[in-house]
Amino acid sequence: MNDFLKNTFRIILFILVQVYVLNEIKNPVLHKFIVPYIYYLPLLWLPFSITRWGLLFTGFIAGLTLDYFMMTPGLHAAACVLICYIRPYIINILAPKDAAEFTYREPSPKAMQWTPYMVYVFILTLLHHGYMVFLEWLSFGSFLDFILKVISTTIISMLIIVTVELIFPRRLRFRTNTP
Repeated sequence: MNDFLKNTFRIILFILVQVYVLNEIKNPVLHKFIVPYIYYLPLLWLPFSITRWGLLFTGFIAGLTLDYFMMTPGLHAAACVLICYIRPYIINILAPKDAAEFTYREPSPKAMQWTPYMVYVFILTLLHHGYMVFLEWLSFGSFLDFILKVISTTIISMLIIVTVELIFPRRLRFRTNTP
C-alpha cells in the first residue's frame, strides 16, 4: 500500500477511535483528570523522510479534524503542530548515529529499540498533553489540578500506546537507496 494512503488511513482510524470510543468513556470523577488521547500516535509513526512542512501540515489537519469533532477551538491542532515541530529534533537525538543501524523507514520499537522509542513517545506525549491542558486551563483551574491532569493523562495514554504497540506490531519496511 502506498505510504500516503497507509498513513492517511491510520490517522482517520485513530481519530475515529478517539471520537467514538475513548471520548465516550465518561466518568465524572475520573474524567476531570484522566482523558486518554491516542489520536496523535499516527503522527509519531510518520516516516523519517517526511519533510518538515509536510509533517506540520499533517499534524495541523489531524488536530483540526479532531477539533471539529470535539468542538474545541484549535486545542488539538495547536498541540499536534507542536509535537510535529519538535519530532525531528527528538528523533535526531535518539536515533542511532551509525547509518548501518538506522535502516527502517518509520519510528517503531523495532526501528529505534524499545528504550529510545519509549523515550521518544513519552517526551512527545508529555509535550502534547502538557500544551493541550495548558491551553485548556489557561483561564481557570489551579496549578495542582493542571499538573495532576497532565501526569495522569500522560500515564494512561502511555499505557494505551504500549498496549497498541504490543498487540498490533507494525510490519516495517527498510529504507533503500532506490526511489
